[in-house]
Amino acid sequence: MRVRARVRFHGRVQGVYFRAHCREKAKELGLDGFVRNLPDGTVEAVLEGDRDSVVACIEWNRTSQPLARVTAVDTEWTAATGAFQGFEIRA
Repeated sequence: MRVRARVRFHGRVQGVYFRAHCREKAKELGLDGFVRNLPDGTVEAVLEGDRDSVVACIEWNRTSQPLARVTAVDTEWTAATGAFQGFEIRA
């Protein structure tokens, strides 16, 4: 079953290619959605796909981003809407 996660990453996550790496991992895992910087210095990602792949993407971004340092992750789970085709970086 497809799910949606709206995720906010806190810490050193802007100016370190976080969004580009997030997009690469999401595409590798077959996820749809987007990632964007927020004015408060956090990064928001909306991920849709099978639950295991979404969890894997969140965990990878939390622990394996090469230049970032994630200090906290907030995740809100809902049912997938199918609103996205592919994965993009938004401004």
